[in-house]
Amino acid sequence: MFHWTEKPAQVLQQGGVIAPDERLPWPQTAAMGVQHVIAMFGATVLAPILMGFDPNIAILMSGIGTLIFFVITGGKVPSYLGSSFAFIGVVIAASAYAGKGPNANIAVALGGIIACGVVYTIIGAIVQAAGTGWIEKLMPPVVTGAVVAVIGLNLAGIPIKNMAASNFDSWMQAVTFVCVGLVAVFTRGMVQRLLILVGLIVASIVYAVLANGLGLGKPLDLSGIANAAWIGWPAFTAPVFEPGAMLLIAPVAVILVAENLGHIKAVTAMTGRNLDQYMGRAFIGDGVATMVSGAAGGTGVTTYAENIGVMAATKIYSTAVFVTAAVIAVVLGFSPKFGAVIQAIPLPVMGGVSIVVFGLIAIAGAKIWVDNRVDFSQNRNLIVAAITLVLGTGDFTLKFGGFALGGIGTATFGAILLYALLNRGQGEPTAQARRAA
Repeated sequence: MFHWTEKPAQVLQQGGVIAPDERLPWPQTAAMGVQHVIAMFGATVLAPILMGFDPNIAILMSGIGTLIFFVITGGKVPSYLGSSFAFIGVVIAASAYAGKGPNANIAVALGGIIACGVVYTIIGAIVQAAGTGWIEKLMPPVVTGAVVAVIGLNLAGIPIKNMAASNFDSWMQAVTFVCVGLVAVFTRGMVQRLLILVGLIVASIVYAVLANGLGLGKPLDLSGIANAAWIGWPAFTAPVFEPGAMLLIAPVAVILVAENLGHIKAVTAMTGRNLDQYMGRAFIGDGVATMVSGAAGGTGVTTYAENIGVMAATKIYSTAVFVTAAVIAVVLGFSPKFGAVIQAIPLPVMGGVSIVVFGLIAIAGAKIWVDNRVDFSQNRNLIVAAITLVLGTGDFTLKFGGFALGGIGTATFGAILLYALLNRGQGEPTAQARRAA
């Protein structure tokens, strides 16, 4: 059984860092786990809704997937696995989903998701056997930093366009991210480390006063909590393996590799610990978790930048926090009651939190550039980063027959191919050379 070194809660008062193999006392660890559940919840639920999947299954499989990832990486890599947005375009294309209600052809999409997980696991096994050199050559810091930043920027339109139906809702989003900012800057200790959760609670209270008390917006509705059952069995779906769908969805593995590589580099930069030796295991863990999720009716999963953003803000990197968050997610998956509590959070409040979290993702990408001293005086790096950011932020889409590659996909493949093209005949400085510069 994995053992964490316990650090006293006073470490937080002193602004200390909690390393991956350390943990706070269990009550504080549990509180941090709740915050990570909040951080991942919006996107992990939204992605399946956009594909016509069951959100409860997605929550359940995110927890199970995170536990699988923890075991395969030996508890060395702090990450949470949630629903991947990289699957949305190809799943819609493969299943001919109309965009509303349950996806009638979900089984076909699940077969493709499992195929993607297989490809991803094979890549992980190669990295584990041959090292990370070849993958880092394809995806140096200028590429991984851009891809991570693009994920946050590409998702930015979700809270701004889809989570504010009225002017009041837009103002509440602003109130929410200001609340989070005030907690982040003007509080100390555990309250500061729980900035997302505390900011969300404060903003929800403000919303209730303004909407329920003064009638300025849609009232906060808690009836769903009262009506929901405590325990409920999710609606599992068996996959169907259709070659066309599998060929369409399997290449998403390349995007997941770039995401995971960027996330691990970001965590390495934040923790000061070189996690390259666990890169192959991380890919395998993510790939196996994607296969298990697809086999049960869930979406493909990926290491979540939302939770990396929370780590960046709290400086708590303990893998115990993610085990706690995963257990909470499993409980949520089997409990409509607990799910209803989080779903009762006003949409604009969740939108305001999402603005903060997605912004932190984008900054995590920029941090990869800074920490690796990416030289933007070189036109090669400048062009790769500039084009990648605009492709992803603008959701640039390319179609190949019935297959559409959306913004995150075009940005990821574009960054890799463009760097390879512009780097011909030139050498990329090694990480050691960058540090010595």
